[in-house]
Amino acid sequence: MDLPHLGVSRGLVLCAFAFVAPLSANAQQAGPSDGASPGAPTPQLAPLPVFDIPATGVQFQTGDTWTQSGQTFRLYAVQSCIRGTTFTNAAGIKRDCGEASIAYFAALIKDAKPRCTALAQAGSVTFAVCAAHIGAQTLDLGTILITQGFAFAAIDPDGGPVNFQYAVAEGDAEKNKRGLWASPDLPYPSAILRNAYQNAR
Repeated sequence: MDLPHLGVSRGLVLCAFAFVAPLSANAQQAGPSDGASPGAPTPQLAPLPVFDIPATGVQFQTGDTWTQSGQTFRLYAVQSCIRGTTFTNAAGIKRDCGEASIAYFAALIKDAKPRCTALAQAGSVTFAVCAAHIGAQTLDLGTILITQGFAFAAIDPDGGPVNFQYAVAEGDAEKNKRGLWASPDLPYPSAILRNAYQNAR
C-alpha cells in the first residue's frame, strides 16, 4: 500500500504505545517487597496480550472495530467515520462515510499484517493498539488511518482528544485535505458524537 504522506508524521510513529512503557518499566524495576525473604519470588505484572490480525476471517463493524475468532476489538483512541452518514467524493457522488472508513481499514490490514497489543476490556470489546508493517517501517496503525484521512482522533465527553498525538495527526490530514477531508461536506464524527452527548445530558 502506497502511503506517500507518512513522511511528514515521523514523530507520530508508534505514539499510541508510549503510555504502555511505564507498565513495562515498573515490571522491570520490581524487586522484593519490604520484609520478604531474599529467596521469595518477585511479583511481576502480567505481560499485555499480543496478537496478530489475520488477513482473512476478519469481520469489520466500523473503520476502527473488528471481530476475529469470535472476539471484538477496537483501536484505542481512534474514531472512524460513522456508518449511515454521507460525504461527496471526488466524482461528485454521495457515499456512505462509514463504509469508506471500513474499506480503507480492511485494505490496510490485508497489506500491513498488523500485530496488536490488548490494553483494556470494556464490556465485550477489547481496546488495542496495533503496529503495521509498511515496507521496512513499523508504524502505529491508528496514526496511519488518521494521517491518511480515513479515521479521526477520538474525543472524551468534554470534547478533548483521548490521544494528543492523534489530534496532531488529524490536524495535518485536515490541513492537507487527505482522504475524507477532501470532501466539501465531511460528516465529522467527533462533532456528531459531541452533539449527541450534549443533547443526552
